[in-house]
Amino acid sequence: MNQISRKVSRTPSLTPQVVIVDGQHGCGKTMLSTIVAALDRVELLTYAYEVEYACALQFLNKMDFDAAVVLVRMFTDLKLYNVMMSREVNFRPKDLSSIFHNPHPIRYIKRLFEEGDRQIPRKIEQDNPILHLTTHNLLSFSEPVFKGLRDRVTLIELVRHPLYMIKQQAQNMERLLNNVRYFTVNYQYNETELPYYVRHFEDEFIKANNVEKAILCMHELFKLSEQNKTRLKENYGAKIITVPFERYVLDPDGYMDQITTALGTSVTSLTHRVMKKQKVPRAMYADGVDRKVYRRYEWKPPETASEESEFAMRRNFAKEKASDEAMAILDQTCAEYEEKYLS
Repeated sequence: MNQISRKVSRTPSLTPQVVIVDGQHGCGKTMLSTIVAALDRVELLTYAYEVEYACALQFLNKMDFDAAVVLVRMFTDLKLYNVMMSREVNFRPKDLSSIFHNPHPIRYIKRLFEEGDRQIPRKIEQDNPILHLTTHNLLSFSEPVFKGLRDRVTLIELVRHPLYMIKQQAQNMERLLNNVRYFTVNYQYNETELPYYVRHFEDEFIKANNVEKAILCMHELFKLSEQNKTRLKENYGAKIITVPFERYVLDPDGYMDQITTALGTSVTSLTHRVMKKQKVPRAMYADGVDRKVYRRYEWKPPETASEESEFAMRRNFAKEKASDEAMAILDQTCAEYEEKYLS
């Protein structure tokens, strides 16, 4: 008897275009995502945990590649379907992903009372919206995304100097690991539960303190994302725009041109208003928006008028808690970042 092949698939697609703002924790994604949401046709930011889960499980070889690709297609279609009728849209005023931090809050309130369901495919065809996702560390594990969405997806990789991410990432290691509120894919390694992204350096991660864990993760994720960018562009013609935080906040215009060209959209007067609210452009890297959620991660206004002094203070924070070996890795990661993006 012939064996019947049953390969999972999703051929029709509902989503005409997707933009993903991706980066490590503390890189400034909510700032850039808020600005991207103010471009013409772009929807409000939505955190794409389901897409992250599919890619993480595939990275751990716990899901077939074809299954991960199909899930990416299904999750993106379902997200746009829901956002077009304000189903599963965030209305919590204090959340950064809320409609009240979006430049078009009335749009999403009105959608609550409009017809949905069967009307949504026609509405999508008529409005040609751009689904807007925000993700964490996705580029390093994103092959199912580019295989599944091909030329419909543009990924904006926001990178930032490691010394400006070290405090938040160290706090995440302390507050979130082994916390029921940390919704990421974990796996068992010698009876220790670890997050998926530490695969290949588990022993070093287990021995490290929280600051050292942050240093190891930043180093490995920088390296992995750089390797993947080249391969994804070669294999899938991936549209990846890398935006260094420091250059963007001082002089954003060139990067905005790249983004709008890739998406086929435009900067509007509303975009400029949102950029001003996000303090872009600004005089110094650290001169950001004063929010309670940022102060929770020890953000504070610049203490000096010198970028070098601000870097030195952040390095001293790490040096007080990290071993000499870990500091050597941090200094190497910083040097590579500066050579690539700040020289």
